[in-house]
Amino acid sequence: MELPKSGAGRVLLYRRGGLGDTLLTYPVLEVLKKLGYRTTVVGNTDYFKLAKYLGWVEEVLPEFIQGKWDIEIIFSFEGGIEPFPKERIWIVDYYFKELKLPKIYSRRIDLRGGRGLLRGKAVIHPSSGSRKKNPPLELFFRIKKFLEEEGLKTTFILGEADLHLGDLVKDFFYEGDLVKLSLELKDARVFVGNDSGLSHLASYLGVKSFLFYGPTDPVVWKPLGEATLISLNLPCSPCFPKVCEGRPCLDQEKLFKLFVSYYNISLC
Repeated sequence: MELPKSGAGRVLLYRRGGLGDTLLTYPVLEVLKKLGYRTTVVGNTDYFKLAKYLGWVEEVLPEFIQGKWDIEIIFSFEGGIEPFPKERIWIVDYYFKELKLPKIYSRRIDLRGGRGLLRGKAVIHPSSGSRKKNPPLELFFRIKKFLEEEGLKTTFILGEADLHLGDLVKDFFYEGDLVKLSLELKDARVFVGNDSGLSHLASYLGVKSFLFYGPTDPVVWKPLGEATLISLNLPCSPCFPKVCEGRPCLDQEKLFKLFVSYYNISLC
């Protein structure tokens, strides 16, 4: 599929998925805006809300509407462009390859405002949308203790899918509105998490991020921004979603040692 390199037409972009999946389509929306297109997106309206706030889309719809679009970009297994690459390449590069768009997008979202609720803190997200991707919770308690010994104020952060961990982590930050969340998270000093939507958001906002990848592929699913991706790089990885019961790729002791090493290197 090839779009004209400048246009005044109306584009409909359809992409469903989690927060991380959605954020990885944002560069396409930014470039369409730069080229002069007026874009409507169909997908999770909560996850595309930030794109509208940034001015990259005109409207966000929960369902597909036929008939009024000059161009339709459909990411779906049921027609259009397949949502995932068959080759092992970064999914953002895959999108731009399929659409033949110029790569004139930002690697970081620059926001102003917020109340400073997370300013200067180390923010730790111990979960993700799939339990198969999550290292033991104890790993994040150890990281919290380590960062506090380094002199940082820390807090856990939870998303809607992992509020059940609230009783375990006790001290945590939660904000269900993506724009409000972004305005606070951008001020964090450090972010630690898994391959999750919140991790993608933190990196995209320019927060120094340390992210654990076990069963999922860091080549395909790396976030926008400059994150340190921590993986044991086992021969059996990546394997998601067919994850083995033992999950040696998420060994707590090895991941903790790698985190400490990468964190110390980042200070140099």
